[in-house]
This record gives sequence, structure tokens and C-alpha cells, in this order.
Amino acid sequence: MKKGTSHLLKRAEHFKTILTAEGFLVGIVAGLVVLLYRVLLEYAGRGMNLVLEYARKYPALLGGWFLALFVLACIVGKLVKFEPMISGSGIPQVEGEMMGKLDQVWWKVLPAKFLGGFLSLFSGLSLGREGPSIQIGAMAGKAVSKALKREKTEERYLLTCGASAGLAAAFHAPLAGVLFSLEEIHKNFSVSVLVSVMTASITADYISGEFLGFTSVFQFDIGQEVAPRYYWHIVILGVLLGVMGAFYNKMTIWVQGLYFKAKGLNETTRLLIPFLLAGVLGLLLPEVLGSGHGLIDMAARGNMVLQSLAVLFAVKFLFSLICFGSGAPGGIFFPLLVLGALLGGMYSTFAVKYMGLEASYISNFVLLAMAGYFTAIVRAPITGIILIFEMTGQVSQMLSMSLVSIVAYLVASGLKSEPIYESLLDSLLRRRGQQVPEKTGGKILQEFIICHGSPLHKQQIQQINWAGDCLLVAVKRNGTELIPKGKTMLQAGDVLVTLTDEAHAAPVYDYMKKMCAEKESLHS
Repeated sequence: MKKGTSHLLKRAEHFKTILTAEGFLVGIVAGLVVLLYRVLLEYAGRGMNLVLEYARKYPALLGGWFLALFVLACIVGKLVKFEPMISGSGIPQVEGEMMGKLDQVWWKVLPAKFLGGFLSLFSGLSLGREGPSIQIGAMAGKAVSKALKREKTEERYLLTCGASAGLAAAFHAPLAGVLFSLEEIHKNFSVSVLVSVMTASITADYISGEFLGFTSVFQFDIGQEVAPRYYWHIVILGVLLGVMGAFYNKMTIWVQGLYFKAKGLNETTRLLIPFLLAGVLGLLLPEVLGSGHGLIDMAARGNMVLQSLAVLFAVKFLFSLICFGSGAPGGIFFPLLVLGALLGGMYSTFAVKYMGLEASYISNFVLLAMAGYFTAIVRAPITGIILIFEMTGQVSQMLSMSLVSIVAYLVASGLKSEPIYESLLDSLLRRRGQQVPEKTGGKILQEFIICHGSPLHKQQIQQINWAGDCLLVAVKRNGTELIPKGKTMLQAGDVLVTLTDEAHAAPVYDYMKKMCAEKESLHS
């Protein structure tokens, strides 16, 4: 026992150093695993383009391609049935595990997510690599934790390190990996976790860069910062992105609900819809297939007409909803950046034609819209700004990106749109039969005066049967505010300050008014 206690104390003394070393180890493992996944997806995209090219040249092959899509949908359906945790992005699953509500089996998730993600993108589904990369990175962190036999608290640190490493390796964005994992996954900025997460993220980014290069994901050039006289355009764009972001979140949850509530649909039959639709779109509008990297470059060049941008946005928007809602393994992270870029292209093209904006700013507004749309949907503004900065290498746009992100954030919040990954986690938990707290709206402070003859007079706080939906936060007496404690004796004339949810404010008000009233009025 003494040896065990001594060991624990010594470990606690050097915990920050130990965690940093473990972060480095997680960065190596997660970086290599996500690098392999990223390379596989590159081959998936090339393979899809090659198949479609041959299918257009030789129409007799079309039947074979649709048959292949049918078979691939069945395989992915079997994988999702084998390991349900690979469904969708993977980020809500990691968040659920951090909260202690889910427990993923890393050795099942890793191979199933690899194969499922590869087959989904090879088939042309409108999904991204970032969510799966974050989940794969987190599972690599969990594998390291199990190998080192770490306890749960430390394991969650390593999950955060793995998630950060996954995003860094997927997008060559180490700072965004750190911020996203802390802002969205860990929800804590302690020094210990910050240093270890930074170590994991930088290590994974270096490994990925050594094999794939250190150039930015997007290579389009932005010549100059938006002139201050055009900042009102940025505000309008932010409002548009906030509204469209809230609409995207609502539609994503709605479409997902339709899939899972529809009778006769299971893991496989749900997937047949987007897989076969991908075959049709591959013939009619192949630009919307896959993650959509090329669409961002097309929008940034500024030579597309407004109608073309609108069609591409509408089809990409609907196709992305259908793909993600089906539960196919893949993320929404990159497709939503594509949709944001198309919105920015649409607005700036319209503004050039009708509102006096200079055409040279179209690429600026494409970049700004990516940051703003991400912020409106994910509700992580700092991550959004840093992510776009790292993916494009454009430092000069920081002020305008901050402005559009703040406006989009405020508008989406004003529309009471929930952050997408929290909504997806709630939906996942409900489908698994777990209790999810209902949203109760805002919080309300209410004040009540204890009358002479009230049953609360000369009673200790701990002796009183308080309303179950309120919290006593203060007692005001003779101009002085007391901190309520269990043995605090209440007196007539005291003002009680309670905190309650908006949904419970009315019944709490009625209960407290009755408790504070005179005994005679209680019986009248």
C-alpha cells in the first residue's frame, strides 16, 4: 500500500510531463493512422473519377457501376450493423465518450471506419474526411491508453490528444486541431491538457506533412484585404450565413429523423438511397460528388455565373443532407465548408453585378463565407477562423473573418439554433434509449419577500421543502446580501432570490409566493 501511495504521489508531481510524453506518443500513432486513412481516401476519389470517366465513354458499363454501388451499399450497411459507432461523422461519438455516455471499442471502430469511409467516398457520397479523422485519432488515443493501462480520467486526456492529432493530420491544421479538440471535445483549457494536445497535434501534422507536403489545403490566391468601405457587405454576408447555418442544422436533424423513423428501412436500405443517387448524379452533375474540394476552387476563381452557383449549392446541399442522414461513415465538416464557399460566391457575384462590389473581392468573400458558415453551424468561432487561416494560408483576412464569424454566430444564436454536434449527439443518445435532458430555455432570477407569519419565518434553509425546479442563490437582509447556507435562519422581511429555468418559472413563482405569504392567507 505504501509503495502504491508513493507511486501515485510521485506520478501526480510529474503529471504534466508524463501527459506531454503520452501526447507525443498519441501524436505519432494517430498521425500515422490518419495519414493512412487520408491516402486511402485520395485513392478512393481518383478511383471514382476513373470509373465515371469510363462509364461516360462506354455506356454499357453503367449497369455494372450501379450494380457495384448496390453491393457497396450492402457492405457498408453490414459494417454499420457490425459497429454502429462508425455511423456518421464520429465527432458526436467522441463527445459522448468524453461525457461518459458512450464507450467505443477502439479495435472495432478503427477497421470498420476505415473501410466504411473508403467505400462511401469511392462511391461518390458527399461526405468529408475530417469527422472520421477525429474519431480515428481519438480511437488511436484510446488504444494507447489501453496499452499503457491508464485510468478513465487520463484516458480522456489521450482521447482529446488523438482527436486533435486527427484533425491536424487531415487538414494540415495543427492550431485548429488544438482549438477544436479543446473547444468542442474536451471543453476545458487547463494547462496540462493544452500542452499535451499541442504536442500531439504538432507531431501528427509533421508526420502527415513529411509524406504529403506542408502546403495549404487550398491554393487559391487572395490579393488584398477587403477595403473598409465594403465592410457592410461582410455584415450582410454574416447575417445570410447565420440564417442558412441555422437552416442547415434544422434540416440535418430533420432528414436524419426521417431516415430512422421510416418503416422498412434498416442499416442497408437506408444507405441504398444515397449510393444509388450518387450513381445518377455522377452522370448528370459529377461536380457535387465526394467532399467537393474542386467546387471551392471553382467558386474562388470568380468566373461562374450566379445561376450555376445557385444550382450547385442547391444540389450539393440536398445531396449532403441525404448522404449524412443515412448514417454512412463520413463527416459534414468539409461539405459544409464547400457550401459556405458557394454561398460566398453567390453573394459576391450578386454584389458585383448589382451592389457595386469590385470583382477582385470574390475570392475574399468565398473565404469569409467558409469561416462564417462553419461558425454558424458548429458554433466554434475561434476554431473556424484559425481553421480557414491554416487551410488557405491567408493571414491578412483575420479582421474580416472575425467580423463575419461574429455576425453569423450572433444570428444563429438569435434563431435558437443548437450547435450541430450537440444536436447530433442528442439524437444518437435518444436512438440508443438514453435519457437526454430537455432544453429549458433561458434562466430567470425571481425575488420573493418573506411576510410576517410566513411558515418560512425562523426556519433554517435546510429544513424547508423547496420547489424542485429552483435554486436559492441569495438572501437579502437589511441591504446586505447573504450567501444561503443550510443553517442560515430566515426572517420576516428577507428577500429570497431564486434561479429557475424559463420553462418552470410560472409554477415556481406560484409555489414561492404561497410559501412566503402569511399563514392566514395560506388557509384562505
